[in-house]
Amino acid sequence: MTLRLVERPAMTGPSAIIPTELDPRWPRVQARDASADGSFFYSVATTGVYCRPSCGARPARPENVAFHLTTAEAEAAGFRPCKRCKPDQPPKAARDAALVAKVCRMIEAAEEPPPLDALARSAGLSAHHFHRMFKAVTGVTPRAYAAAHRADRLRQGLDGGGSVTEAIYDAGFNSAGRFYEQSDALLGMTPGRYRAGGAGAEIRFAVGQSSLGAILVAQSDKGVCAILMDDDPDALVRDLQDRFPKAALIGGDEAFEAMVARVVGLVEQPGLGLDLPLDVRGTAFQQRVWQALRAIPAGTTATYRDIAEAIGQPRAVRAVAGACAANALAIAIPCHRVVRNDGSLSGYRWGVERKAALIAREAAA
Repeated sequence: MTLRLVERPAMTGPSAIIPTELDPRWPRVQARDASADGSFFYSVATTGVYCRPSCGARPARPENVAFHLTTAEAEAAGFRPCKRCKPDQPPKAARDAALVAKVCRMIEAAEEPPPLDALARSAGLSAHHFHRMFKAVTGVTPRAYAAAHRADRLRQGLDGGGSVTEAIYDAGFNSAGRFYEQSDALLGMTPGRYRAGGAGAEIRFAVGQSSLGAILVAQSDKGVCAILMDDDPDALVRDLQDRFPKAALIGGDEAFEAMVARVVGLVEQPGLGLDLPLDVRGTAFQQRVWQALRAIPAGTTATYRDIAEAIGQPRAVRAVAGACAANALAIAIPCHRVVRNDGSLSGYRWGVERKAALIAREAAA
């Protein structure tokens, strides 16, 4: 077999002539390594095209391959861009993100959520392909995105001082009855109670003691809405008051104390999980992060980057860390299982020592 010889690029050291098969870029082409896209391109003499390293075309023989640092260099050598991987255009991830962003603006501008088929047509894709791409980019379905945007419009309308009816119609609901069917899911309460800042809502709570200090458990009519830890029980009660300033806080009865004991048991054995309804309150992004946290198996950890990739937003590492910090349901939503890229423990709103203890207890179990 005759080997095609290529010149080693200057960035890898002194100029030298080496076989393509020995070039460190060749294994990345064979692996279709998307992380190499943009760092170099390769051309195929028999087809006359140049490609990205991740191109899904049929693998070329190494003797027909040459490497190029830029698209201009490849085209100057007489090669044309591959029609499959489009190396002369932005990466596929960037193209998909731009297309989804355009559709998101379309959803936001519509009076009512557009049907999936209409959104797919605007993107020039089949409904199935578009739905899959939209969820991969945003982490939610088009329908869920439209619902979150409608909820934001509704909150803005209620906060703006107009009537509840005006806010309902301005948010895109074509009837009040249709809105009230969804009001709990959108606001967590009636619009009147939302406008009053939650006034009139009742939240039961109690403080227990665990081996990691005091623990406060609070429950709304929808489920457990707070699990807080601290060394000072009074600080926990003040924290709860700050979270629900207009709600009626009621001390728990004997039955509620039994539930608190279950949560304390979870501190001692965090791998058991908490089989109780949760009242999870947060933005759409935070809820996606918290859902990903609950998918981390007990006894294991994940990095902030892992979570960002799991929700389809690999660049949102800082935002993921912010969502972890905003979690008010300690242990039930296990943000203690998230660590830095090097495996070390980062900040934990209830103390790094507690985080280390919870991870150690899960690993031991």
